[in-house]
Parts: sequence; C-alpha cells; structure tokens
Amino acid sequence: MLEVRDVRKSFGGIHAVADVSFDVRRGEVVSLIGPNGAGKTTCFNLISGFLRPNAGSVLFEKQEVTGRPPHRIARMGLVRSFQKTNILKRLTVFENVLAAHHVHGTTSLAATLFPTRAVRESERRLRDSAAEIVTLVGLGARMNTEASALSCGELRLLEVAIGLGAKPRLLMLDEPAAGLNSEEAQRLGAVLRTLVGPRLEALLLVDHNMSLVMSVSDRVVVMNFGRKLAEGTPAEIRNDPAVIEAYLGAETRH
Repeated sequence: MLEVRDVRKSFGGIHAVADVSFDVRRGEVVSLIGPNGAGKTTCFNLISGFLRPNAGSVLFEKQEVTGRPPHRIARMGLVRSFQKTNILKRLTVFENVLAAHHVHGTTSLAATLFPTRAVRESERRLRDSAAEIVTLVGLGARMNTEASALSCGELRLLEVAIGLGAKPRLLMLDEPAAGLNSEEAQRLGAVLRTLVGPRLEALLLVDHNMSLVMSVSDRVVVMNFGRKLAEGTPAEIRNDPAVIEAYLGAETRH
C-alpha cells in the first residue's frame, strides 16, 4: 500500500532522514523504531505531507503523494496521529470521535440548516460509525464521559479512536503508548491487534515501547542517525547485533 523510496530531509547541515526506503503491505502492522533523534517522526511527517522531502518519493496505492497537502493525503485514506493529539477535553468521548468524521463530511450549510431525509440519514450513519469505533477501542462504557475525566490510558485509546474516525485505510500512529504503564500498554496492544482487517487495511506504528512493538508487529524497520539500520520480523530485529548495539552500546550487547 505504501512505498517510501529513498526519502531525504535535511535541516541546515543536519540530515534528519537520509535515503530511507521501506514498504507497508496490505494486512500488515509495521513498526518504525530507533533511539531518540533517529528520524522516525520526521519520516512520518514526510509520508503524511507535513514536510516535503529534499529527495525521494512516497507512493500510496501506486499514486505519488510526495509533497501533497496533508488533508488531501488524509482523504485518500492515509491518516496519521501525533505524539499529542488535540483532544477536545470538554466534549465527550463520543463527540470527539464524531468530530473526527468531518474529513468525509459533504453536507452544505443550507442542508445543515434545513436537513433533508438524505442528510438526516447521512448524519445517522456518522453517529453509528462513531459509536461503533468507541466500542471497538474498549471505551464503550465511557461513551458519554467528558474527555477531561479519562485516565492516561483511556486518552491514548481515544486518540486511536479519533484516528479511526477519519476512516483511514492505512493509519499511522506516532508513539501511542507514550506515558503508559505496562498494563495500559498491554490493553492498547490488544486493541491495535484487532484493527487490521475489520477497520484498517494496514497500520504503521512509531513507538519506544519495545514490548508493544514486538507483540503487535509483522515487520519492524529500525532507524539510527536518520538512516535505515535494519528491517525484519520482530524475532530477527530482537537478535540483530547492529540493532542491539544501537540501543545498548557495543560493550553491553552480550
């Protein structure tokens, strides 16, 4: 579904991403990992249109999306979250997810003020979809709770639900487990494993929680100093000497 080909991004003399290539295939969960400053989030920004690469290309379903505006890329079905999603704290869980459906809204102002039967039916479908997503991520009991009352773990699940509300085909999650304890991360991982198939065609994940990454991923891409260091299954990456050295240092890898 996604082809990243030799993308490069420099800021002044700093090469944040240097000739990185990888694919995400339909039906896969792929994780992009690496030490702090490895270039993972910059790579996410290049894929999703928030940054334009100095070189290289990004294709989604064989269509060139390099440098397209983020909202157009999102409408194609390639949607990303951020390390901190702007959750609307005064709205309920349901209302937050319903608001995320706006990217697919087509109703005019006149039709909103004087709704026809077709408009009412469209609104019903959006509301049904929002409720289904809230239940899917395990927040059904908190459907009508204000977001401000949620725990950290529940907020992370809501962020995933908001991403799903934009109806992505491929969802990119940037550090969804940040700040979670082990129990909350396990709950998140259990949810993520259910998404590909029923709700998503593929998932691309950036996270520092190695337990989560290794439990949900089909393949893992490792970056270090802006370059791709390794790629493989979780088992292959876990035992790769170069990856161990990048994370732990040469003297401690044994």
